[in-house]
Amino acid sequence: MTRTAVHATLVEEIARVVEDLPGVAFLRPGLTGLLRSALPRPDRSTAATASAGVRVSRPSGAEPWRVEISLVARRHLRGVDVARAARRAVEERVAALFPAETTPAQVSVTVTGLV
Repeated sequence: MTRTAVHATLVEEIARVVEDLPGVAFLRPGLTGLLRSALPRPDRSTAATASAGVRVSRPSGAEPWRVEISLVARRHLRGVDVARAARRAVEERVAALFPAETTPAQVSVTVTGLV
């Protein structure tokens, strides 16, 4: 699999894991996700849509993946608990995808709002 394909798959997996957590209302889109267009929106299953609140980078193959998540949490749960659960779930998922790596990911989660 190419580096781009691995990246797209990883972003989709992370988005799916985070969106399925209790307390997560939705992933917060970046600026490109907020811009409106006359063009039809892409299918939900595409990497561009899934990456709305997920940024993944890896400067070199020797360093761990850097994962940044922006999400909006549900008001009935504490934001800190939702953020911790999201970080833990992402760390576990990346570790499962890359079992040979000792430190597969550095994960940061930002709760940008409550609904």
